[in-house]
Amino acid sequence: MNDHHPFEGEEHGALGDAEYERFMELAAEEGFDVEDVEDAIGEAGHGPLPRLAVVGRPNVGKSTLVNRIIGRREAVVEDRPGVTRDRVTYEAEWAGRRFKLVDTGGWEQDVLGIDASVAAQAEYAIEASDAVVFVVDATVGATDTDEAVVRLLRKAGKPVVLCANKVDGPSGEADAATLWSLGLGEPHPVSALHGRGTGDMLDAVLEALPDAPKETFGGTGIGGPRRVALIGRPNVGKSSLLNKLAGEDRVVVNEQAGTTRDPVDELIELGGVTWKFVDTAGIRKRVHLQQGADYYASLRTAAAVEKAEVAVVLIDGADSISVQDQRILTMAVDAGRALVLAYNKWDTLDEERRYYLEREIERELGQVAWAPRVNISARTGRHMEKLVPALETALAGWETRVPTGRLNAFLGELVAAHPHPVRGGKQPRILFGTQAGTKPPRFVLFASGFIEAGYRRFIERRLREEFGFEGTPVQISVRVREKRGRKK
Repeated sequence: MNDHHPFEGEEHGALGDAEYERFMELAAEEGFDVEDVEDAIGEAGHGPLPRLAVVGRPNVGKSTLVNRIIGRREAVVEDRPGVTRDRVTYEAEWAGRRFKLVDTGGWEQDVLGIDASVAAQAEYAIEASDAVVFVVDATVGATDTDEAVVRLLRKAGKPVVLCANKVDGPSGEADAATLWSLGLGEPHPVSALHGRGTGDMLDAVLEALPDAPKETFGGTGIGGPRRVALIGRPNVGKSSLLNKLAGEDRVVVNEQAGTTRDPVDELIELGGVTWKFVDTAGIRKRVHLQQGADYYASLRTAAAVEKAEVAVVLIDGADSISVQDQRILTMAVDAGRALVLAYNKWDTLDEERRYYLEREIERELGQVAWAPRVNISARTGRHMEKLVPALETALAGWETRVPTGRLNAFLGELVAAHPHPVRGGKQPRILFGTQAGTKPPRFVLFASGFIEAGYRRFIERRLREEFGFEGTPVQISVRVREKRGRKK
């Protein structure tokens, strides 16, 4: 089945050309629309889409521009500043290329309370994006706040497209020209309200955006160090673990929770391999309930997880497993990262606590039973040697690929032995499928009818039993065959 084809980075996701051709023949035989199948493979195979952040001070028309780009009125627009507060992400397309569009609240300097939180969200959106559209009100001109945003953008080092908004006719183009003074290159005169000039601006955006997001995995290049994020609640021992691994006091450790605020990178050699460990701030509670430095710290932690390949979630063995632990695990899984669970302070547990902890793990963490587990002591260094095999196992699962022929043989046996339950007099069947991507493994299944969530979970469980995928989330999407007679 073309096992040795260089799958990654090809047009068809993880499929080589010959395998793709055979797969499309199978799809045609089952009555699927070719474009629908290509779309399904494309969506699952491309990995994350490039991200474009739309930033600027309040009331310059960011949400209006977002609505114009996505082609529908979805972002809330009102003629007063501060309507948008959270980062909101939409999927957009221009000239056949798809990208994620991130609408942000207005950025202001020296603000307090909720406005400071809004500014923090905008700063995080810049940090997590591949390019930025900076929106300025051409009728007002460059303000002190705009100048402050320019300094922020220069510091971030991301490609920037300058959008001079509210240019409704030729007379406003002179206003737009004055924005050359910002030093960000050519201002693109646009009327987000009427659509004037948005096409030219989006052409410039496509030039600024990478075809695929910057490859943050694997350090600076092929063979670079693998990136490992240490995450968990405050005071769970992340900084102590990093210091023990590094063999020196690399980061501040204190009994007081919340000592670490910024992610700290450290290159560490373990098992003859160099790894890039990132110590992060402890995540206290839901982001929108946080304030000040804790709020910024949690956003930076989320960004560190996005840039990592594998997340090591530290859990305090001496404490009961909390809702917060589960939320942190969900964040790592949703980000599509390989996962290792490290139960810290194991040396302090007596036999009774260890017994009850095992019961808690079975009850509370069943959804990540596939993650490798290590019982360690960051303080004494106990069982540190088990961390590297767990990391390697998780990364191997994260990069595993199943050839299409083998996958379909497995699906055929599975469906024959355990058919989908009959619902409403009909029994949907999985007809065939393919793995369209890795990091994490992403599967597309094609079916004759709607597949229930419980049956999808059953398929995932059996996929893991058959092919491993230890230490990695598995993403499954299902495409249902349209009845041709109903097409108009």
